[in-house]
Amino acid sequence: MSEPLAGPVAIIGTGLVGTSIGLACRRAGLDVVLHDASPEHVRTASGLGAGRAPAPGDRPQLVVVAVPPDHLAEVIAGALADGDAVVTDVGSVKTAPLAAVAGRPGVERYVGGHPMAGSERSGPLAASSTLFDGRPWAITPHPTSDVAAVELVEELVALCGATPVWLTPEEHDRAVARTSHVPHLLATLVAGRLAAAPENHLALSGQGVRDVTRVAAGDPALYSQIVAGNADAVLALLGEVRDELDAVIAAVGTGDRDGLRDVLERGVAGTRVIPGKHGGPPRPMRSVWVSVPDHPGELARLLSDSVASEVNIEDIRIDHDPGRPVGLVELVVEERRAEHLLASLESRGWVTHR
Repeated sequence: MSEPLAGPVAIIGTGLVGTSIGLACRRAGLDVVLHDASPEHVRTASGLGAGRAPAPGDRPQLVVVAVPPDHLAEVIAGALADGDAVVTDVGSVKTAPLAAVAGRPGVERYVGGHPMAGSERSGPLAASSTLFDGRPWAITPHPTSDVAAVELVEELVALCGATPVWLTPEEHDRAVARTSHVPHLLATLVAGRLAAAPENHLALSGQGVRDVTRVAAGDPALYSQIVAGNADAVLALLGEVRDELDAVIAAVGTGDRDGLRDVLERGVAGTRVIPGKHGGPPRPMRSVWVSVPDHPGELARLLSDSVASEVNIEDIRIDHDPGRPVGLVELVVEERRAEHLLASLESRGWVTHR
């Protein structure tokens, strides 16, 4: 059994994820030491309460490497050589940095990790101590990882409020290619078709295109590093997508509605296996649409009336039509509770859409 995580925890890289880990550790009462190539980032993260600047004599129990993918291997190797602390990282790719440090002295103290939480925003000002609450966090020990080191990383995941998911580094990279990297590239391709679109085309944009393209707003420099670092797994899936796209082109070009329906039905099947809230099994959901006047306080009133209906809102999206004085709010609820919510809101004067 490892020694309990008591700190100090050193965090190398004070962007969104690194600063959020610092805030979560400070929430748990741990001493946190912040490092970053940018002194301004350290000052900002420190000012937010994520930790403090380094001081002579600091001997961290755990080092968390939260730097861009291109620098992971170098910084992990440096952290292993700099003391006897357990070292983990939060990189989006696991096999490449592990291969770069394999065989180095102290590699048994390295345990890879990857929290599946983030934002299109970046930098310490976007950080939150609750960023990881209820989110999956991959822990990817390698065959020579020390058991005590693995347990310490698991303790970090727990105090950050995340749910550990155990994978080998190779499994992790195949998984994120499927659930993150390739979806990001496809969202980017769709968004790229909008960049030079005529204004009257863009005027027809609705919530659907916003949903599909949301992640395309992420940092291109960072994501190019992530995809390049996971090239083998990404290429394998892109080949499968290319075959599917060829099938779609053929079906549309020949008017093959059965072939097109087959592709669409596979998409529906895919949406049904995405895990539900807190990683639980998927549950049938239904959207309830409500017209909300574009006045101060109306959205708050809708949420208050939804609470009064005693129906749990699983998700909420807002689609504002610039040509109308109302917005359309989508409330996502369990399918079996949708009719009750509709009746409750209609009884309170809301205009709903079935």
